[in-house]
Parts: sequence; structure tokens; C-alpha cells
Amino acid sequence: MIAAIVLLLYTVVAAIWLPRLGRQAARWADRAPRLAIALWQAAAASVVASAVLAAMAFAVPPEVVGHGLAGLFEACADMLNDGSGLTRAGAGALLTAGAVLARVAYCGAAVLVRARVERREHAALLSLLGRRDSDLGAVVIDYDERLAYCVPGRHAQMVITTGALQSLAPEQVAAVLEHERAHLRGRHHLVLAGAETLARAFPRIPLFERARTEIARLIELLADDVAARRHPRIQIAAALVRLATGRVPAFTLGAGGETALTRVRRMLNPEAPLCRRERLTGLLAVAVLLGGPAMVALVPGFSSFLAHHCHSLLTL
Repeated sequence: MIAAIVLLLYTVVAAIWLPRLGRQAARWADRAPRLAIALWQAAAASVVASAVLAAMAFAVPPEVVGHGLAGLFEACADMLNDGSGLTRAGAGALLTAGAVLARVAYCGAAVLVRARVERREHAALLSLLGRRDSDLGAVVIDYDERLAYCVPGRHAQMVITTGALQSLAPEQVAAVLEHERAHLRGRHHLVLAGAETLARAFPRIPLFERARTEIARLIELLADDVAARRHPRIQIAAALVRLATGRVPAFTLGAGGETALTRVRRMLNPEAPLCRRERLTGLLAVAVLLGGPAMVALVPGFSSFLAHHCHSLLTL
């Protein structure tokens, strides 16, 4: 019971308090966007896992686990067959856990299916309106607005408009397309889909709303950093200035957008990367967020298991 209460309290407090902690860590997050993305993902996953594990810890007494896996499976089978050993409160807790998992699965499937349909329709338009440029490795569209984006998925492709090609120098075009390749290679659309899934499944939860916003921003910073490995930062910054006003389709990933001007300043005035101690601290935080709820849920059962077997040994 104590483990269930602890997990439930963590679920509530973390869903409200962790976004505030994220605001305090915003400065170092820009220095290590990949690690920051992992932290936001771990924080969101820990809240969902804690809610599910709290329900399971409430429904399954630790004494059942104390008799080993065989006893646990036998008790679970009895609960499923005739409901013996399962109170109404326990049954309600298990139904709640199942509802949480079902909600996440349903929203995840809805997000992925909708994005796939939109990408397929857009790909059909590109095949009619665009032309493949083998030198650029991208589809070129005759359009005055300056746009550069990628359409992820099984048949991923990069897209750039004639307006962007006319306003960007060749070095800037290459830098922009490298930014888009980073999105495709990193499968960033799946990262965004995960954040979108939790925000839709549990609307108005501060952690999930903030995680969706921050992950979308950090992914662009990460793609900028990848492009900066092969192209001068000044070229990336200049390209971002020219693409800042472009509006790409919602289901794509573009080099411009609302965060472009902020990213220009970051490109022109890069901060020092995190030191080894700071990175290790961040990785430890990710591990605690991911493994902490499971450890809390397992402690009562593990203690009961040790007590049961130690008592058996002492009575021999």
C-alpha cells in the first residue's frame, strides 16, 4: 500500500512540478539538446509508468510476490478466473491501469495514422507539382515563398521551393538540406509523435504540454548542431534568417519556423558544450526517471520475498 501511495503522489507532483524544473534547466538544455530531449521523454514516461504501477501495486499485495514467481502467477490466474483474492478496490485499480495504457495506445495509433495519411496525400501533390533534382537530392517546387522541409516516413524526401533557391547561396542551400537530412536520419518525427501522443491522451497536464513544446524546439536545435558539423555556422544562421517567415505543413519538419531567429543567435554565439560531469548527471537523471517507479513498485514485493525465504531457511 505504501508503494502505491508513493507512486501516486509522484505521479501528481511530477505532472505539475517537473515542468517548472524544466524551465530552470532551459539554459543548459540548449547546450545539449539530445540529452534534454531524453530527459523530457524520461520524465513523461515516468509519470505514465508511475500511474500504472501504482494501480498494480494497490491491486497485488506484496505477500503474493513473497512466495516467488510461481505463487505470483498462481494468484494472478485465480484473480483472472474467479476473482478470488481481488477486492473491488483492486479490480478498480487494475481497470484504471488498463484504461491508461489503452488510452495511450489509442492516441498513439491515431497520431501515427493521421500523420501517415497526411504525408501520403502530400507526397501525391509533390509528384504532380514538384520535380526531382538529383544534384540537391530534393524535390523542387515552383513557389515564391521561401520554404525548405522534409516529409518523413517510408518514402522520405526533402523539399525546397524555388523561392528558397533564389534567395539562398549554394552553401546555405547545402546547410539547410543537411539540417533536413538530420531530421530524417534521426527519425525525429517519431520522437514528436510520442510527445504528441501523451499530450493528446492526457490534455491539460502541464508536463505533457510542456514536453511537447520543448521537444519540438530541441529537435530543431539538434538538427542545427548536426548540420554545423559539416557546414559553417554562419551559413546556417544566414539561411535561417531567410527562411524564418516560411510556414511548412504541420506534419513535416522544416528548417524555418517560429524558433528560427532564436536559433540564429545560438548559431552565431555558441555556448560551451556540457562537461563530462554535467553529462553524467543528466544521464543519471534519465536513469532515475526511467527506473525509479519500477524500483519503488518492486521494493515491497522484494522485501516480502526475502522475508519469506529467510524465514523458510531459519525454520529448516
